[in-house]
Amino acid sequence: STGSLSLDIALGAGGLPFGRIVEIYGPESSGKTTLTLQVVAEAQKIGKTCAFIDAEHALDPVYAGKLGVDIDNLLVSQPDTGEQALEIADALTRSGAVDVIIIDSVAALTPKAEIEGEMGDSHMGLQARMLSQAMRKLTANIKNSNTLMIFINQIRMKIGVMFGNPKTTTGGNALKFYASVRLDIRR
Repeated sequence: STGSLSLDIALGAGGLPFGRIVEIYGPESSGKTTLTLQVVAEAQKIGKTCAFIDAEHALDPVYAGKLGVDIDNLLVSQPDTGEQALEIADALTRSGAVDVIIIDSVAALTPKAEIEGEMGDSHMGLQARMLSQAMRKLTANIKNSNTLMIFINQIRMKIGVMFGNPKTTTGGNALKFYASVRLDIRR
């Protein structure tokens, strides 16, 4: 369950599907992390083990507790690089011991080469390639272990778009393709 009856009904399956990848995206301060923490709280209530990969290093345990999250039983990781975050997610998935994994956020999954490089270096497409490779690896493992993996993502403006929607999510197209559910959160 998402913790929201109307959202559970709209999703049709009584909440978010296990064994699948879900993307929750929207502008800043639209409630993306709040929604995922509610999912964690609901999952913990029915005895599920949850992990929060905090790539943004912004998880507020007090706020999470107020939403009903059992912080003492939440696995929290604050990785240094995007590769490290995705390796942790894959290891947790393959272990079969974790039911719900949250990755907050795709925008904060910075490739190691970008972190170690110079300030002005060009790293075009590096994050997209990293995510594309990870999705191919994660998808089968997620299905086999029946894990729910939620990626939180942000909206960016595409430069120079004359026609169509100038808004896009970060990290390339792989997540759009592999996500079974994509929730667009608005204020």
